This record gives sequence, structure tokens and C-alpha cells, in this order.
Amino acid sequence: MSALALEPRDMQWLEKGVLGIEWTDGHHGVYPVRFLRQHCPCAACVDEWTGERRLQPDDVPLLIMLQDAEPIGRYALKFTFSDGHESGIYSFSLLRRLCQCDICQPVKPGEPKSRRLL
Repeated sequence: MSALALEPRDMQWLEKGVLGIEWTDGHHGVYPVRFLRQHCPCAACVDEWTGERRLQPDDVPLLIMLQDAEPIGRYALKFTFSDGHESGIYSFSLLRRLCQCDICQPVKPGEPKSRRLL
């Protein structure tokens, strides 16, 4: 591993429906499963030509589970969701950008913390 390569070191459930990823730099990422599904990068969810998101947030069931997380080489994870969707490949750099922890996504004064999890 090079000094710049960030990879997941460990994964665990932080609470029901929220995946935690510990990264090789020590960061503890927070990933609500529904949020991950809503931000799937696959061609069925994002138009390949325009980059426009085809999958709308409300299209994802409120109750969705993560059934599997499979490594893709040393650069990504492929998730299988309970709605049958499994074509998204989440690069490690994308996963870091999607982190919903308080450090990566600070809550603004007066804003409810739960706004990030929708």
C-alpha cells in the first residue's frame, strides 16, 4: 500500500442500518445503508452521458438492508442490497466522499442532525 492509498481496514455495524468503515488512516466513516443505496454510482442509477441521477431518493425503500459487501480489487466495494440491486461499484475515494460522520458532514447550527441520513 502506498502512503496515499486509503483502504478500508475494518467494517462493522454502528447501529441498525448504519455501516461503519475504519480506514487505514484511522478515520471512522459512517454510512447509512439507505444513503449508500441512494448514491449508487452504477449506470442504472446515474446517466453515463450526462451524470444526471436517475435514481431519486424516494425511489429507495425506507427499510433497506445491506446483504453483502464484496471487495473489488484494492480500489472498491460492491454492495448487494435487499431490493436486489447489486451493480454499483463504490470506489474507495467515492466512499470517503460519501462519509456521513460529524467531521466529514458537520451539522450547521439549527439544522437537525438527522437531515444527512435521509
